[in-house]
Amino acid sequence: MTIAIPGLLAPGTVSPSADLVAGPAGGLRVIGLDLSITSTGVCRPDGRSFAVKTRSKDGPRRLVHIRSVLTHEIAETRPTLAVIEDLPTKMHASALKSIGCLHGVVQCVLIDAGVPWAYVAPATLKKYASDNGNADKRRMAAAAYLAAGAEFPGDLNARGEGGDMCDAWWLRAAGHDALGQPLFGMPQAQRDRLTKVDWPQVQAA
Repeated sequence: MTIAIPGLLAPGTVSPSADLVAGPAGGLRVIGLDLSITSTGVCRPDGRSFAVKTRSKDGPRRLVHIRSVLTHEIAETRPTLAVIEDLPTKMHASALKSIGCLHGVVQCVLIDAGVPWAYVAPATLKKYASDNGNADKRRMAAAAYLAAGAEFPGDLNARGEGGDMCDAWWLRAAGHDALGQPLFGMPQAQRDRLTKVDWPQVQAA
C-alpha cells in the first residue's frame, strides 16, 4: 500500500501506540529498507510492509516526502537496527545521482534517531533468500511464501517488476538471522551468505 502520513513525529518521540509495537522475543527490532526514488519498500519491525510512492514530476521534493515518511516510521516503531539494500554494482550515472542522494538523506534520518544500519548487497540478499544470486522478483516472492507464508499484494506488476516490499521483508529477516534471532528456518548455506555483511554492534531494547 502507499502510506499516508497525517502528521510527523520528531526522531526519538514515542507515539501513543508505540508500546503496541511487538517484535520477536529478545527485544531486537529490525526495519528493512529497499530504497528507491520512485517506490521505497519498507518492512516494519512487526513484519508489516508497505511502499512509499513518489511522482517523477515532483523532482527533488520526492526526497523530502520519503524522509518525512521514514522519520515518522522510525520514531513510531523504534527499530534497533536498519537493514538497507546496497546500490547495484552497475547503474546509469543519472540514476546513481538520485539514489545516492536518497541514501544520504536516509542515513541522516537514522543518525538523528540513533539507529545503526547495515548494507546488504543485492546479490547477497538474493542468495540468502533463494540460493540464487540472479533471482528475479517473482522468485524472491516465492521464496518468502515458502519460508513464512508471506505475501505482498500489489508488490509486482503484470511484468513481474517491483518487489520493493518483498525485498524489504527479506532485509528485515536477514538482520534477525545475522544477529542470532532468526524469524524462521533457513538452510545454513544460505544463512552463511550473510557473513559477508558488515553488521554493526546492536543492543536489543
